[in-house]
Amino acid sequence: MNVRATASAKAQRFDPQSSPFAADVLDGLSRQPKQLPPKYFYDVTGSELFEKITVLPEYYPTRTELGILDSRGADIAAFIPEGAALVEFGAGATTKARLLLRHCRIGAYVPVDISGDFLKAQATALQQDFPTLRIAPVVADFTEPFELPKAVADMPKVGFFPGSTLGNFEPHEASAFLRSARQILGAGARMLVGVDLEKSDRVLHAAYNDASGVTARFNLNLLARINRELGGNFDLTAFTHRAIYNRERHRIEMHLVSRTAQSVRVLGKTFSFRTGESIHTENSYKYSLERFNALARGAGWLPQQSWTDDENLFSVHALVASA
Repeated sequence: MNVRATASAKAQRFDPQSSPFAADVLDGLSRQPKQLPPKYFYDVTGSELFEKITVLPEYYPTRTELGILDSRGADIAAFIPEGAALVEFGAGATTKARLLLRHCRIGAYVPVDISGDFLKAQATALQQDFPTLRIAPVVADFTEPFELPKAVADMPKVGFFPGSTLGNFEPHEASAFLRSARQILGAGARMLVGVDLEKSDRVLHAAYNDASGVTARFNLNLLARINRELGGNFDLTAFTHRAIYNRERHRIEMHLVSRTAQSVRVLGKTFSFRTGESIHTENSYKYSLERFNALARGAGWLPQQSWTDDENLFSVHALVASA
């Protein structure tokens, strides 16, 4: 959970030829099995719901990663060069960046997110709390190549990719992202990556099927967004949230399952659903330390250190670009 390539928060009707959201929805619903990219979870409502998820008692990743970043602050400060530009891919809320800013002597903060309004609001709030910090937001989809601001060109670069967002990518996509990040950050780059670890099915099931139903609302909001922005007519009561752990593939799978046989229209096109048919909305891969290190090496990064919590639920990895 938590692909932070947040889509535009402004509700509007899009032309399928010019809107990636519309094109991806029409393509995904036309596939068998049906699927939708998780990056579209994060409109304003979706972002608010995700922030609620992060503080749920069942949802361990956020508080566990924050604990690692705080307790290992001195080690992380030693890893980050003084005066470096911290480039956060898919920045979202600045909670974790604030922890690093308190521990490390960072010269500039470069939050990267596709949602310009959200990014601006977060940057403004951060500037008030850190008035001497140079903040240079970049509005971009971090899964695609983008240029860093010229103002940080001469600074050492440290990428920051927390939240186990990497787990939302298929393994080959995760490798491609790490390679892209290495190119964007440039020679001598360093990177901090948060990675969720393999654990018991019980803990994972509870984390993605919380008792209060917030994750279900988060998942269903994707259909509500299609209704709002693409003129869809999904009946949200006709779908149910389901999250299962596929141990063979080391991943949580999130689905929206049709309760009945039905047809739905989006942008003038009709899509039929059988009873029990699902839309696959997200994967969240879980890694062992060894499998992640192998992934990083294959993408041109040399693992330097990794830090975990006492229960080995989550990990933070320090990487250096290979020569």
